[in-house]
Amino acid sequence: MEVTPGKRLRLDLSKYEKLDSLQAGHIRHIHNLVSQLDGQWNHMGGQESLQEYFDAYRYQLANMAYSVAVAHYHRIPAAVGILKPLLRKIIHKMLLPDVWTYWYNSSQSGSLLDPGRTEMRKPWPDPVCRENIMYSGHLLLMVTLYAMLFDDDEFEKPGSISFTWAPMFWGFGSETFKYNTQALQDNIFAEMEKNKWVGVCCEPNAVFIVCNQYPLIAMRYNDVRHGRNRIQRVLKEYQNAWDEKGMVTESGLYISWLLMNQNIIVPPLDISLTAWANTFLNSWNHDLVASLYEKQAAGYITVQNDQVRLQTHEVAVQMRRLMEEENADLSDPAVLAKARALVTGPPSDVGTVMAFVLMWLSELGKQKELNGLLEYIDSHHDAIWEKGGLFYGRSDESVDISGNVAKITPLAGNACIAYSRLNVPNGQKLMWDNPWTSKLLASRPSIHGFDLSEGVDCLRSIWDAETKSLVLTVKAWEGRPTVIQPVAKNLSAGTWATYVNTEFVEALPVNSNGTMTVSVEVSTQELDIVFQKVAENI
Repeated sequence: MEVTPGKRLRLDLSKYEKLDSLQAGHIRHIHNLVSQLDGQWNHMGGQESLQEYFDAYRYQLANMAYSVAVAHYHRIPAAVGILKPLLRKIIHKMLLPDVWTYWYNSSQSGSLLDPGRTEMRKPWPDPVCRENIMYSGHLLLMVTLYAMLFDDDEFEKPGSISFTWAPMFWGFGSETFKYNTQALQDNIFAEMEKNKWVGVCCEPNAVFIVCNQYPLIAMRYNDVRHGRNRIQRVLKEYQNAWDEKGMVTESGLYISWLLMNQNIIVPPLDISLTAWANTFLNSWNHDLVASLYEKQAAGYITVQNDQVRLQTHEVAVQMRRLMEEENADLSDPAVLAKARALVTGPPSDVGTVMAFVLMWLSELGKQKELNGLLEYIDSHHDAIWEKGGLFYGRSDESVDISGNVAKITPLAGNACIAYSRLNVPNGQKLMWDNPWTSKLLASRPSIHGFDLSEGVDCLRSIWDAETKSLVLTVKAWEGRPTVIQPVAKNLSAGTWATYVNTEFVEALPVNSNGTMTVSVEVSTQELDIVFQKVAENI
């Protein structure tokens, strides 16, 4: 095929999906948050300042990382130069003392989750040596995703994961605790085995289902990366342990947590932990998660007159009772009104239920329910655009005037709404089934040369092996024109042509594993750049 100047691109770009403005806005907001100076946490402050609740920094950062991961894997897989620096910044923030030093106090335990305890334990500052899976599990998955998605061994090197404990006026000098991905994983699974495979404690003495999903997923990715199959035995042990304990309650919801010393199962307090767990449990146990959806959602997620709403735990309990005792139709507004009338007193704290339900719905592909709740959020909360980024500001109001759950925490506003829009149905399962390998990434062309710091959003970035086309669509978020130089890497030997907005720019010979660069000016109008192979050999 001869390439001549003036020849237009013969490729239908409309067949390649683009991020919409909301999705791109969420990614830019994540970039804005993690590009702040260390120690600045604008828009991330939660209702509990000691980093002990579900809107703590670690949960926001982890779910930002998962948002970037699903966006990269499922939507813009060639955007390596754009999303790799972003995920790396998130990991950097996760390793800051602001995020993990809460553990020194938490490690001492207390009567809330260890009833009958009469004295505190001796504290320790190392946040990942044992217990604390609510931090270490997320961190392990974050660094493992970095390796899997970008074939980068940075965190596999000895000492590459480091924590320095250095209070200024306390103690006798700083302490540094060094790990890498394998050491972190080994610690976690040694603890899991010690606990007879039910999992690792989050807070002292308390094992939660959800927090133990992250290291399981990470082990699967690390197995594939290093040619092992350890996860098969671990999953068998884990499932056997919970088959014996009973993870699923009569209500269909999962237990809240297991108190290890007392061997006591704490029943579900609401839908939150179940929804949260399902988002990631679906990666390896889809049949269970899918089979329980209707029973779990009943009374909590209502669809009435084409309006999707989220109900408080108290209302959901009454709706379930009416359904069981009176065969009530939960889609009937009269049943909801009756259930609300039966509730006395104010609702319990709805916490981060909205955040977790949105993620769950996105994973199971419940588009009607997901879109309905997102429409509700948009109609009751201001979508805030700042420096090209989209987020939803914190709102502590538990319910609206009608009694629907309305609370938006920083976790939802900064991360989980973003995740729900960027994920695809069975997003975690698809990644579990087909992790990217070093061999795949070494052979697949990708885009480099600019990142989000230059004020340009990436709306489309994909390699089409059939047409041998590397497609990129970009747009600046602000009015000033910006010059960028996208670089296509991992190109095979041959002649490659560059097109900008379908107009031919140039054709050049490229060696094996070669690169090609084009300089373009980007404005607020979308700009398409295509690198296309046009001859097999040079």
